[in-house]
Amino acid sequence: MAKHFARLDNTHPAGLGRRLGAMLYDSLLLLALWVALTTLHVLTSRLVLGVPAEQLGQGTLQVVSLRLLLVLGAFGFLAYFWMRAGMTLGMQAWRLRVQTPDGQAIGLRQCLVRFVVGGLSWAALGLGHLWVVWDPQRRSWADLASGTSVMLLPGRRR
Repeated sequence: MAKHFARLDNTHPAGLGRRLGAMLYDSLLLLALWVALTTLHVLTSRLVLGVPAEQLGQGTLQVVSLRLLLVLGAFGFLAYFWMRAGMTLGMQAWRLRVQTPDGQAIGLRQCLVRFVVGGLSWAALGLGHLWVVWDPQRRSWADLASGTSVMLLPGRRR
């Protein structure tokens, strides 16, 4: 059963600045995850598979397996947080939440679509992310493709 978020009436679509701030924050966390995964890959190659040190990173199998591990690690990180709470740690810091139009947490398929289209958005020189500037509902290409929206949550009352 999908998680339904509360406090929907005080939210509105997030702008580009907050989205980019959250992406920068999350990119630092992803970098740390990638360092750990690369270390794990190197240790596995050396200690389990017995690959000599001078041959690390050479050969199609090692290159493809490391790249696949890094992509799956990034997807797993994002999907876990998007499905669990609707927000990554960077999104939490910037008070953003990704959700369906009716306020539900997104599913695995929507996470996959957001992940792939988000990457393609960067490949198109960031145009897919800049799209929020022109879209009347402030949706990026990933939002449009996955049927989701990124909402700005209200600040905490003091």
